[in-house]
Amino acid sequence: MLYIAIVGFGNVGKGAYEAVRGAPDMELRCVVEAPGVPVPAGMEKVWATNLEDIRKYGDIDAAILCLPSRMCPDAAETLLRMGVRTADAYDTHRHIWEVKCRLDAAAKETGAAAIIAAGWDPGTDSIVRAMLEAMAPRGLTYTNFGPGMSMGHSVIAKSMAGVADALSVTIPTGAGVHRRMVYVQMAPGGDFLAAAASIKADPDFAKDDTHVTQVDDIAALLDMGHGVEMVRKGVSGATHNQIMEFSMRINNPALTGQVMASAARAVTKQAPGCYTLIEVPVIDLLPGEREDLVKRLV
Repeated sequence: MLYIAIVGFGNVGKGAYEAVRGAPDMELRCVVEAPGVPVPAGMEKVWATNLEDIRKYGDIDAAILCLPSRMCPDAAETLLRMGVRTADAYDTHRHIWEVKCRLDAAAKETGAAAIIAAGWDPGTDSIVRAMLEAMAPRGLTYTNFGPGMSMGHSVIAKSMAGVADALSVTIPTGAGVHRRMVYVQMAPGGDFLAAAASIKADPDFAKDDTHVTQVDDIAALLDMGHGVEMVRKGVSGATHNQIMEFSMRINNPALTGQVMASAARAVTKQAPGCYTLIEVPVIDLLPGEREDLVKRLV
């Protein structure tokens, strides 16, 4: 049995909780949330309010970090230096290598391990992209997200001064290009024009065609659905025009939480260091005996 901690209990944390609860080889030891967050009924015995309290709940085989991406590296490093393995869904693509190197050093100091960027993109989509490239080494892969809610972008928009709540919807325009439709609910006295300018200037929005609209109630717009379509057109050996497609329509936090729970299983099987999902054997993500998995899936 693997003993699991969940850090953060928002939408993704609840998805991870359901994934852990449904896993045949996992048991929840504790949930860490910020002080002042109401404790859900029935969870009083597993509720903690800071990372340092994790050890009070006994041995922890892995901690699942269900935090905004920009908080994940610091939280992961703190836990790794405590000797606790981690899995997260850090999704800021442009910094993944730098974060991996930073956490690799911290993990090796204490003999722990981490898997970062272990959501569905980056994460399981990364595995699919790697397999498509293995099948057609020369060519192009286009990843088109949505339409759907981007949790990471919504969190960033909500963090802007004067914003009470926000929703960022990703609209695919083709060939891997996306439009960001950002809806913001302003706090009393908030400056909408300043908030909109800050959102558009943020590095995670600046590269896309971003439109910001003020609304009265974000709750009336909220839909957790998302999706992806990947297309690769390439060459296998000397044969051209190999066309491969992958698509899915999903509930965003549920799938993110499930992938992180699978990564938490896998991280217990890795040597000390920090990994992304394409560096981890796929079989390590699954519960069960290796012989049974090979016989069933190969």
